[in-house]
Amino acid sequence: MDLFVTFEGPEGSGKTTQVRLLDAWLRDAGLPVVCTREPGGTSIGEQIRAVLHNVANAAMHPATEALLYSAARAQHVREVILPGLERGAIVISDRYAESTLAYQGYGHGLDLNVLRELAHLATGGLSPDLVIYLDLDVDVGLARKREDHQAGQGEWNRMDQLASAFHRRVREGYLAMAREEPRRWLVLDATASIEEIHRRIVDRVRALLGPEWADAGRRAAPFQTGGPI
Repeated sequence: MDLFVTFEGPEGSGKTTQVRLLDAWLRDAGLPVVCTREPGGTSIGEQIRAVLHNVANAAMHPATEALLYSAARAQHVREVILPGLERGAIVISDRYAESTLAYQGYGHGLDLNVLRELAHLATGGLSPDLVIYLDLDVDVGLARKREDHQAGQGEWNRMDQLASAFHRRVREGYLAMAREEPRRWLVLDATASIEEIHRRIVDRVRALLGPEWADAGRRAAPFQTGGPI
């Protein structure tokens, strides 16, 4: 059964950890999975990611950002996401088109309708079946990410160094989108434990998979907190 699930969230929300945990849970349940990320996921996309995240590119205009993210997404959809769905896999993406609406639209103030048209061009109209949003106070999230970077456990990129006011607008944008489509979005408190967040995500994904997969999690390996995630 094909299913498209995306993860969104502010910096430091633990989004990437939850992506990895869901990927592992599905694989342990014997389901075919494609796990990917944006920007990136393809050779072309990773090159664009390097440009977008380079702190030396502080002068980049928001319109340039939107176009570059969309270019990477267009390649990603056609090279990774659609082929995965067509062969019946569950595709998980760490960020997708909602990121552009949140960051370049709500954050930078670009026209949301224009960005939606750009997203439609880049994705061919492909929308996630489920958007999982991990909500967190932006100052807490940025502090977490800065600490991780200083400990050598993650990057500190050009977007991270933008003002807190920008990140607050991004968060407000995500919450506004979630309110508009509550059936397609799952909003979770990112201050909850890793185990609790994972459990709620698994419950929602199991429901989307349908009755035939109702006990998929019981066949999967138990949650493990030890070791890197």
